[in-house]
Amino acid sequence: MRQAVFLDRDGTINWNEVRGGRPYAPTRLEDFRYLPGVPEAIARFKADGYLVIVITNQPDLTTGKNLPKVIDAMHARLRDELAVDDVMVCPHTDDAGCACRKPKPGMLFAAAETWNIDLSRSIMVGDRWRDVDAGRAAGCATVHIDQGYDGEPTAKGADYVISSLTEAVGFICDKLAERSGSS
Repeated sequence: MRQAVFLDRDGTINWNEVRGGRPYAPTRLEDFRYLPGVPEAIARFKADGYLVIVITNQPDLTTGKNLPKVIDAMHARLRDELAVDDVMVCPHTDDAGCACRKPKPGMLFAAAETWNIDLSRSIMVGDRWRDVDAGRAAGCATVHIDQGYDGEPTAKGADYVISSLTEAVGFICDKLAERSGSS
């Protein structure tokens, strides 16, 4: 079975707009900009042999705040420019009660089935409590990128807390190698 680094999208890979201490996903392709060092971090994960799968809630698709063609274009950039292996999207709001919306682990389970991933040897990285809870529920190690959101519930129970994906890439690769017993 394979190992994966699961990455949340907004606030982990690309900039969020923060209003009132809460993060908001970009709604225009021209506002979809990578955080510093993200392309290099993803290249390192890939070079070390890990699948890189983006796991993202995009309720703006359901609420009409964003268009499918814009989201699709953002995800095409992730695949083309960063060579991520897959992008899994939950378009639902909390009210839908679906199994795929983080903090539920449905997208992680679906990715594990599709890509033959050992979740216990993989890691979920994200900037919100939902990412940490989804990763824990799926049996992954979890990394919380603390962006300092004031209007957001605190992520509790993360295995590791860091300030950016760039800061953590070496640590994550080393921790994944350690968990897998490889070197």
